[in-house]
Amino acid sequence: MFEYNSVNGDRECDLHGTYTVHPRGLCAEGCGLVTMTPRENLLCVLAGRRPEWIPVTGHCDPYNQPNKMGMDAALAAALANVQWGDESTITFSRYLGLDIADWFGPPLRSRQQKVHIESARDGDAQITLWNTPRGQLRQVERYSPGTNLWHTAEHMIKTVADLPLLAEVFDDAVPELAPQAHEIVRRRKDLIGQDGILMFPLSGTPLGQMVRVHAGVETLAYLWADGRKELHELFRVMEDNHLRCLRAASELDGDVIVIVDDTSTTTLSPAMFEECCLGYTDRMAASAHAEGKFYFHHSCGHIRDLLGLYRCTKMDAVHAFTIPPIGNVTIGQGRRLLGGDITIFAGLTQMSEIMTDRQAAARSIRTMFEEAYPGDHFILGLAADPEKTMEETAFVADECRKHQRMV
Repeated sequence: MFEYNSVNGDRECDLHGTYTVHPRGLCAEGCGLVTMTPRENLLCVLAGRRPEWIPVTGHCDPYNQPNKMGMDAALAAALANVQWGDESTITFSRYLGLDIADWFGPPLRSRQQKVHIESARDGDAQITLWNTPRGQLRQVERYSPGTNLWHTAEHMIKTVADLPLLAEVFDDAVPELAPQAHEIVRRRKDLIGQDGILMFPLSGTPLGQMVRVHAGVETLAYLWADGRKELHELFRVMEDNHLRCLRAASELDGDVIVIVDDTSTTTLSPAMFEECCLGYTDRMAASAHAEGKFYFHHSCGHIRDLLGLYRCTKMDAVHAFTIPPIGNVTIGQGRRLLGGDITIFAGLTQMSEIMTDRQAAARSIRTMFEEAYPGDHFILGLAADPEKTMEETAFVADECRKHQRMV
């Protein structure tokens, strides 16, 4: 499905003339004088071909904002107010000389036909009401000035009786491209150019969405015991909606669909994932592949006991793979559990540790590369950390560069 093609067409080899770029970044004669662009190299990893170097990408968002201490003034100004969907990841990555894997919400909107949605502010609270033909759902979110982020104070799902109402909301919603959507994405792709790829994040699995968005862990535990049949009925409706959203997003010129499950075995069990998510993941991945997109499953934290299940799916990559001490699985363990065909897109958790022992951080980074060998299905992600200076961040990037080049 994903045949490798050079984005720039033919390249010129000083010794052997014009040729089409080989997946290993070599001249057809093997002289090694021709190199890939970062975009070509990333696509090579995802297509299961041997890359020229192991990509290390940057990331910056409202959760992952860089510390401004000692930062170059121009960079500090550019990253002064990081927002979802802005150009911060591109700016951050280019400053550090990293590859770009831009996390960019596709310009979609959802049009409700029969369900009426009301939203109002009450102090620091945002109250949203979904008025369906069968009743009303209510959600309350509160703003945290310390983090500049919102959190859910009251979930919309409280009892089994609410599940058919949420099914009505999803069944009623029609995903549509926003005005100028193609032009918005074209400008973003032009901004990235040959420095990387564009990723479209979409909602996670229905089970994962119940954990993070609609019900919360405690309520889901009761629903799992008392409303399993109703949950599965809701999940079928949610999947239909998610497939419509994926197809709409796939009309745009992105490279990757990311299903943002963001869940680990601290919030759901492998048995729950197996029952509710294996078939869903394969159907979503098949749809993404049919549209010419790669399919990433974004999950982080304690995912060791989910990796054997991920191996059974058609996903192309596990995104935000988290090693100890934050996660519970190393790169080497993860490769054995996932098998050889799924890309590990791992976070550099060294940024979350105390950086006073630079030698220990350097050893940890080297170990990640060693365990990933030969690196055909491996990408590292360096996210900004508000507790780490740019000097510390640059140190991590420089240590990665010592081990990136494939031999």
